[in-house]
Amino acid sequence: MTPAATRVVASASDLLRRARDAARRHPIRAALLLPVLLLLYVLALIPFTPSVNDLRRAKSEVPARVLSSDGVVLAEYKRINRQWVTLKKISPHVVHALISTEDHRFYQHHGIDLRRTGAAVLATLSGNRQGGSTITQQLARNMYPEEIGRALSITRKVKEAITALKIESVYTKDEILETYLNTVPFLYNAFGIEMAARTYFDKSADKLDVLESATLIGMLKGTSYYNPVLNPERAQARRNLVLTQMARRGKLDPAKVQALAARPLRVDFERQIEPLGPAPHVAQHLRKWLIEWADRRGYDIHADGLVVRTTVDSKLQKAANQAVARQMAQLQKLVDSRHRAGEDRPVLQAGFLALDPRTGFVRAWVGSRDFESEQFDHVSQARRQPGSTFKPFVYGAAFAQGFQPSHTLIDQPVAIQSGRDVWSPTDGKPPTGQPMSLRDGLVYSRNTITAQLMQQVGPPRVAQLARAMGVRQSKLDQVPSLALGTSPVTLREMVAAYGSIANGGNYIEPVLVTRIENRKGQLLQEWRPIEPERAFPRQHALTLVDVMRGVVDEGTGVAIRQRYGIQADVAGKTGTTQDNSDGWFILMHRQLVAGAWVGFNDNRVTMGAWGEGARSALPIVGDVFQQAVRNRWIDAQAEFDIPRPRPKPREQQDPLTEMVNDILGRIFKQLQ
Repeated sequence: MTPAATRVVASASDLLRRARDAARRHPIRAALLLPVLLLLYVLALIPFTPSVNDLRRAKSEVPARVLSSDGVVLAEYKRINRQWVTLKKISPHVVHALISTEDHRFYQHHGIDLRRTGAAVLATLSGNRQGGSTITQQLARNMYPEEIGRALSITRKVKEAITALKIESVYTKDEILETYLNTVPFLYNAFGIEMAARTYFDKSADKLDVLESATLIGMLKGTSYYNPVLNPERAQARRNLVLTQMARRGKLDPAKVQALAARPLRVDFERQIEPLGPAPHVAQHLRKWLIEWADRRGYDIHADGLVVRTTVDSKLQKAANQAVARQMAQLQKLVDSRHRAGEDRPVLQAGFLALDPRTGFVRAWVGSRDFESEQFDHVSQARRQPGSTFKPFVYGAAFAQGFQPSHTLIDQPVAIQSGRDVWSPTDGKPPTGQPMSLRDGLVYSRNTITAQLMQQVGPPRVAQLARAMGVRQSKLDQVPSLALGTSPVTLREMVAAYGSIANGGNYIEPVLVTRIENRKGQLLQEWRPIEPERAFPRQHALTLVDVMRGVVDEGTGVAIRQRYGIQADVAGKTGTTQDNSDGWFILMHRQLVAGAWVGFNDNRVTMGAWGEGARSALPIVGDVFQQAVRNRWIDAQAEFDIPRPRPKPREQQDPLTEMVNDILGRIFKQLQ
């Protein structure tokens, strides 16, 4: 209530108080003035009661829909969990039970039942408080709770009555019944009779029989107290009272009441959970943004039927969902096997993102293994150390300074002064002491080579390149260990940065929404493709792509070729953090870049040997890319603008020679 309304109500209340005082001193004069004072009091409240002209809007509310690029509904932003049904699609038993129990003179009054109100007042004054609200008054209270309020006061009752009169003057009785039955709450996030019927009896509202109808209408006196799930005895007693009222009002044969009352409730309870849709984290990410967009333009995302068209490809999204689910199920078995019975078993999590590097269009987004149990988004919210997936920025910065992939460094122990500390990175294998090319240093993910290169390039240049390529929200510590991905970043940033590499050094901010339309399909706003931003010289980006081809051809990502049979022109990088706390893999194709992260929410929990990026994250990306190639969602013949080395053709041998060599090979193995 506004301050002005509060002052008016206070003045009116003060006037009534003075009238009561005057009545004690001059009862006859007060009796003559009382009707006038009451009229003035009511007139004073009228401007501060809600307008009811928008009551039909509740019926016409259409939630905003989020669509994929191929027209599949990804999400709907409903105000509440409700499905509106017309009065014709509601069982007549429901209507009869409602009117018989709550307001049997509904069709005779105009919003206020004076006889019932008077009886309620007398009962209340005698110490037995009773409600005298009609269905229309209840609707007014349910539809405008803030304007009318819930306080036990004369002011609230008067405002409720005024609003009910307004509703009756504008809407038909059937419209009032329909609106009431579609807006009343029934617990368990079920609003309206349709959702109530599905929740408690697993059927639609038009299929409710007399017992089921009486049970649901009986709940309206107190949904929690008469909850048929938790309080079946109370609910059954209340149901039987409703049946008695129906018989009393001529809506049920009195001879049947006793037999019906003896029947059990037979509740078939199931919560009506709103479908999450194929991309729940996309829906969650867009919701806040859309609310702000709509507020600035005077739209309601719950009612105005906005249509939000996104870049997400529903087929690729489905493949990503399945890939994450499959890999998480496999890895969770390994997690569980490490714990004894009765011990808490940490839940493994994952994130996946795929985008088109040419446009920045996001094609698939999986924020966690299961949105119902984990709403935290591991694509845009989680910041984790990227491990070796950060190394391409070190090599890219070196190429920009004139280094060539053939340049060599000695694979030897490294000790680098970093402030007061000495940083000594190691590899899984001991140093060879031999020269190693920069290409092989990245292909085989050698920490000692990368650390030496970082020393020559300098942390500031590496951090600058990473930011230019797409790591723009996370803080990058400009220290030598940055080379091995010690600064936490998001998966979204890393996939965007790899998109810059695949796009010839051009950065494009990831895009999710292309246009918003109204419910009639008319364009409200459109977002044109974002102009690429030069982040890295093209020739150096292509050099980096060519080197990273080796990761999947012969290095740590070779499973892409061997296990998933992907022969398209792709390049990528695995990443694993200390103690296998995080597993990463990002794969680049000219038309698609996809990355995955796997780990626990608590980064102190490690994954063991299977936590390496090549074993934990790569299968998710490999699975999705395999589907993309197989279903021709991407062109398997498309190649980067730098020739890739072709494997040498195998020399044809005489079949007899091949057989002899095979036998000799087996004998040699047995001798060993």
